[in-house]
Amino acid sequence: MVAEIEIEGAEKLFIFEKHRLESFKSWPFADDQACSIKNMAEAGFYWCGNERETDTAACFVCDKILDGWEATDDPWKEHAKHAPQCMFVKYRKPEKDFTVEEFLDLFGNVIKGHLNKIGMSLKKRIRQTYEKHMNKFLSSCT
Repeated sequence: MVAEIEIEGAEKLFIFEKHRLESFKSWPFADDQACSIKNMAEAGFYWCGNERETDTAACFVCDKILDGWEATDDPWKEHAKHAPQCMFVKYRKPEKDFTVEEFLDLFGNVIKGHLNKIGMSLKKRIRQTYEKHMNKFLSSCT
């Protein structure tokens, strides 16, 4: 079992279930329903909805975004159905049952995905800046 540890920035990556639980600002389903906040967070989901779309959630590992939830939906089954490749789905157990090795494997995967997103975003901004300067230069040459 993985003991409670502090990792700076973990709340933004929703690595821990407690951070996923805290993310649910407005969820349309009660605690006694299958699709409760507790069950959603346990299955790896954090809330990414808004005032109009209150039933939108995403997985902290695979980034799969799902909406259109119903009170009777089982978050684990829906996660597996829509993202069978997800590492969290493959473990199919709550955070409290992870071994240290499993947690570190999952954590590494999440960090790798996050760094990849940052890299892609940076690459896009560099390309846009380059194209802007190149266009400016080419227009000054004519």
